[in-house]
Amino acid sequence: MMWGGIALFSPAPVRGVAEAAAVGAPAPENPPRRPRIGLALGGGAARGWSHIGAIQVLREAGLAIDVVAGCSIGAAVGACFSAGKLDELAAFARALTKRRVMGLLDFHISGSGLIAGERLRRLLERDLAGCRIESLPVTFAAVATELGTGHEIWLTRGDVVEAVRASYALPGVFDPVKVAGRWLMDGALVNPVPVTAARALGADVVICVNLNGDARVRGTVIQAHGAEAIEPPAAVAALAPEAPRRWALLRGTGRLKASRARPADPGAPNGIASVMIDAFNITQDRISRSRLAGDPPDVTINPKLAQMGLFEFHRAEECIELGRQATQRMLPEIREIVAAAGPA
Repeated sequence: MMWGGIALFSPAPVRGVAEAAAVGAPAPENPPRRPRIGLALGGGAARGWSHIGAIQVLREAGLAIDVVAGCSIGAAVGACFSAGKLDELAAFARALTKRRVMGLLDFHISGSGLIAGERLRRLLERDLAGCRIESLPVTFAAVATELGTGHEIWLTRGDVVEAVRASYALPGVFDPVKVAGRWLMDGALVNPVPVTAARALGADVVICVNLNGDARVRGTVIQAHGAEAIEPPAAVAALAPEAPRRWALLRGTGRLKASRARPADPGAPNGIASVMIDAFNITQDRISRSRLAGDPPDVTINPKLAQMGLFEFHRAEECIELGRQATQRMLPEIREIVAAAGPA
C-alpha cells in the first residue's frame, strides 16, 4: 500500500508469514542482534596517533565499530573515524615534520593559553566542516571538562570541530573553548579513557586504548628517600636521555623557555612547558588507573609508548605502527570476548 510515495505495508513479508502458517511452520524471526562494539580512545597528545593503527587493525579483522568515545587526541581521531575520514587523517599524520608541526602552533600571549588553536581549527574544518555529531554514521561522543565547576561533559550533539577542540584544550597550552554557553577544556582532567561514556552510548563490548598504560612509565611509591646523593634507578636513567629531546619542539621556540641558560644537571627540569605538560601527564596516568579500576573495559590495548614524547607529532609512522602491534597482540582475546557477548 502506498501513501504519499511511502510504502506503509510490504507485501513480501506478509506473504511469507501466510505461507508459513499454511504449512504449520513457525513464522520467520528477526535475526539475532550482534553485540555492539565500542571504542574508548584515551588522551595522550602525539601518542594518540597510535589510535589510528588500533582502528586500522580492528577494521582489517572485520570487527565493526558501532560506538566511539574519545578524550583529547582520542576525540580527534575518533571524530575522524566516525566521519569516515580516518585514512585522510593517517595520510596527514604521516606527512608531518617538525617544521610543519611548529607551523600549526599559533602562539600568543593575550589569551588564557599559549596557543590560540585557530590554525588547528582550520585544519579540522578541512574535512569536518559542517559535520554534526548526531549525524555521524558511527555513534560518537567527545569528553571535556567544564572550567570552574569541573563537570565532566559528554558532547554528543552539535558541531564536531568545536567538540573536538574543547576535548583537547589542554589547560595553559590551548585556550578553553566555549560550547553552548559552557567554557570547556581537556577531558583528560576528569576521564582520560572514557569507558563509561562508551557503555552509556550503547556498547556491549568496550575496547579501550590507553596511551598511558606502558608499565615502564607508571609511577609508584618511594617509601624512603633522603638528601643523600644516590644513583637513579636503572629504569629512570634509561629514560633520562630522552627528556631533552622529548620537549625539543616546545623549548626550541624560545617563547616557552623559562631561561635560555641550559641547566647544569642534565636531569633537571628544562622549561615551564616541559614541567607543566609532564605534571599533566602524571596526573592523567593516575586518574586513568583509578577510572579504569572502577569501570574496567572488556579489553585494554596498551601500546608501548614510553619512548614517544607527548609533542613528537612528527613520529606518526612509528606511533601508528605501535598501535597496530598492540592491537594485533590483543586480537584473539577481542574475538573471544565479542563471540561470548553474541547471541546464545
